Amino acid sequence: MNIFGYYPGNIHLYKLALRHKSATTKKVNGIRLNNERLEYLGDAILSAVIADYLFKSFPYENEGFLTEMRSKIVSRVALNKLSLKLGLNQLIRSGNDPSSKAKSAGGDAFEALIGALYLDKKYNFTKRIIINRIVNVHFDIEQLIISEISYKSKLNEWAQKEKRSINFKVVEEIGEKHKKQYLVAVEIDNKIISKSQDYSIKGAENLAAEKAWTILSSADNDFSKPKIISDL
Repeated sequence: MNIFGYYPGNIHLYKLALRHKSATTKKVNGIRLNNERLEYLGDAILSAVIADYLFKSFPYENEGFLTEMRSKIVSRVALNKLSLKLGLNQLIRSGNDPSSKAKSAGGDAFEALIGALYLDKKYNFTKRIIINRIVNVHFDIEQLIISEISYKSKLNEWAQKEKRSINFKVVEEIGEKHKKQYLVAVEIDNKIISKSQDYSIKGAENLAAEKAWTILSSADNDFSKPKIISDL
């Protein structure tokens, strides 16, 4: 595959990796043909490779640092940007419904391609591609070290420090089938502080987390007494 500098063995795997769920047209043995299963596999492989890479690259850093760095590399925001840089968004086969245009579609396709690569070329080859063609080329590790972590992670860390309970809850599902959107609320001490919606639960959580962090940050600079907003 020219994007990663090699030619595939089983081209059908890669075609499937670029098939968005909105383009599902048939089933084989009861399984819908789209990239969701490959995305699941690719997510696990990518996470394992990055964890191994960071463990060996930073032998004196603690578990918290390694976890934060991995989150920065494999976050949905980072993978969506990577997909745009690689031109994957132009290759995704999708239907006409709005979910195919969701921001997460590119990152999902990238993970699915990693899953296809693993099945086609096995783990060691996949690891070399991820490190040499992805991490070393498209990620500035030094910049990632000083960059901020995701808003969801920041909220969880804040809640743990302040001994607050925090929960991300799907409060409503809007639409049907592939047009469905999820409305997610961020609750602190069982009170809603923000809500946001997206075509995926993960995307809605990220948007709601960013909104919640903005609210907390503007609460008279006193994070121990946030102004909870329960009617949004």
